[in-house]
Amino acid sequence: MRAFISILVLSIFCFVSAEGMNKQLVNLDSTALPKVFILGEHEKAYEKLFDAHSTVLLEACNDDMDVAFDKWLSMLEEMEAYAISIDYDIKGIKVWLNVFWNKDGSIKHIAYHLKVNSRNIRNPEELTAFFSSFMNHYKFPIVTDRNFSHYGSASFPTFARRIKTEKDIESANSKKTKNSIKDSVGSKY
Repeated sequence: MRAFISILVLSIFCFVSAEGMNKQLVNLDSTALPKVFILGEHEKAYEKLFDAHSTVLLEACNDDMDVAFDKWLSMLEEMEAYAISIDYDIKGIKVWLNVFWNKDGSIKHIAYHLKVNSRNIRNPEELTAFFSSFMNHYKFPIVTDRNFSHYGSASFPTFARRIKTEKDIESANSKKTKNSIKDSVGSKY
């Protein structure tokens, strides 16, 4: 009987300890998520980011695809300019980026994955450090009332630019007065 009670107490202790360890690991995942990480790492905490950033960039741009595309492209161009300013070569890098912004346009996290056809990166830690440094010097030109995110493709150098027609320009000018997006840098939209 004594052995049975000892085993029972020991199993309850182990169960409670294991539960506590699991909770600590989950908390560690959510609080210790690095600012920049490779997709596939930190999966539980990565999934939680979507709950906190459930609005997508397109929604943050009032469902205007042209505005969302221009803002995304301008951020990629700023990345290029920043890379040049710190003498870091990003030419030939092709990545999938998942960017998570705070309400004020500051970047909270960047998750990335190099594409198969990307230039070979010998030291991914350098690219991670580049993105982290960029985050400290950049603010996205949109202020919203909620956190938002975007998952998209990036290739450096960036050449993509949509050719605008007269109709596009007229439409953009008419939206300019109606648009409720708070643009913190006063762009043309």
